[in-house]
Amino acid sequence: MKKLLVLLIVLCAFGCKKYVVSFEQPTDLKLDNLKLEVFLDKEKVKEITLKATEAMPTYETTAISVSDDGNHLLQVKVKDTIYSYTIKYPEERYVLVTAHLKANGKVHIGILKQNYKYRLR
Repeated sequence: MKKLLVLLIVLCAFGCKKYVVSFEQPTDLKLDNLKLEVFLDKEKVKEITLKATEAMPTYETTAISVSDDGNHLLQVKVKDTIYSYTIKYPEERYVLVTAHLKANGKVHIGILKQNYKYRLR
């Protein structure tokens, strides 16, 4: 029984496929309390409320499970606009999402994606 439990824990730890998504909390106070809805393959997986800071940006990191390898559709909805990105698993398993306010007052969502962890300070 003990061996079965250990095997189950090992399989869960190494068998789960996840994207690690970090959301940058902006330094622009106009973006404070901005709500972002995150969809993976058109299924809502997370809702984030940005908290603006006056100093260095902070990050909120979350893991999003995926069922299989290959291309996935990551969508971020902000106000009335949806930003869509194709990401590959496992090549681009770490994703950094940032929100910026353009000069015309519109919000733009950008992402960075890579195979290794970001060094966030």
